[in-house]
Amino acid sequence: MRFVLTALLWLLTTVMLAVAVPAVWAQQHLVSEQGYAELAASAATEPRLQDAMADELTTQITALTADRGYTLNQTLVHQVASGYTGNAGFPGQFAQANRIAHRWMFTDDFPHASADDQWLIDIAPMLSDPSLMATLGNLELDVPETLMVPVTVPSPELRPGRLQALATWGPWAAIGAAVLTGLLALLTLAGSRRRGKGLAALGVSALLVGAGGWAGLEVANRHVDDALTRVEGNFRRIVDEMVIHAEDSLHHWLNMTLIAGVALVVTGVVVSMLGGLRRPE
Repeated sequence: MRFVLTALLWLLTTVMLAVAVPAVWAQQHLVSEQGYAELAASAATEPRLQDAMADELTTQITALTADRGYTLNQTLVHQVASGYTGNAGFPGQFAQANRIAHRWMFTDDFPHASADDQWLIDIAPMLSDPSLMATLGNLELDVPETLMVPVTVPSPELRPGRLQALATWGPWAAIGAAVLTGLLALLTLAGSRRRGKGLAALGVSALLVGAGGWAGLEVANRHVDDALTRVEGNFRRIVDEMVIHAEDSLHHWLNMTLIAGVALVVTGVVVSMLGGLRRPE
C-alpha cells in the first residue's frame, strides 16, 4: 500500500512539475510587464530585429515628412534609422514601447486605443529620440505625443484587455503550482522507504519534464507560426525575433530542469550506495 501511495505521489509530482516550470516561466517573462520588457530589451540587441525596426521607422518618418510637404530619400532615412536602432539606447526605448503593447493586451486601462481589434505599439518615443531628430536636421518633424502603430491585422479575437484575467490570476497560479510541486516532492520523499531511491525518482521526474518540454516546444512552434500570420509588415520580423528569444529563455529553464534532474539522480545513487555500506551484513 505504501508503494502504491508513493508511486501516486511521484506521478502527481511529475505532472505538477510539468505545469509549474512553464507556468512560472510564463509569469516571469510574458505575463509580468517588467519581465516582458526585459525580454524585449534583450531581443532588441539582435541585428535582425534592429534592421526590421529601422525599416518601420523609415516608413513612419517618410509618411510624417510627406504630410509636411517633404520628400526624403528613403535610403538615407534608413541609414539614419539604422544608426539609431544600433545605438546603446535603442533596447531601452524598444522595451518601453513593448510595455505599452503589453498593457494593451493585459489591462483594461488603455487610453490610446484607436482600434479595438488590432494590437498596437507606440513608436513616438523612438521617433522623438534626440539623436534621430538631430541627424534628420531642421525638418520640423511634428511627432505626436503618441503614435500607435498596429502590429497585427484586424481580428475580432484581439481587443484591449483580452488577457486581463491572466494578469490577475497568473501570479497566483504560478506560485500555487510551484508550492504544490514542492509539497508533493516532499511527500514523495517522505513516503519512500529509502531516501536515495526517492531522490533518484524525483530526478527522473525532472528529466522527464525537461525532455518533454523540449519536445512540446517543437510541437508548439507550429501553432505559434499559425498565430503569427496575423502580424503584418515589418512587425512580423520583429515578433519572430522576440519569439526566438522567448524560446531560448524557456529552453534555458528546461535545461536547468534537466541539470537538476541529473543532480538528483546522482545524489540518489550516492545516498543509496552509502546506505548500503552502512547496513550490517
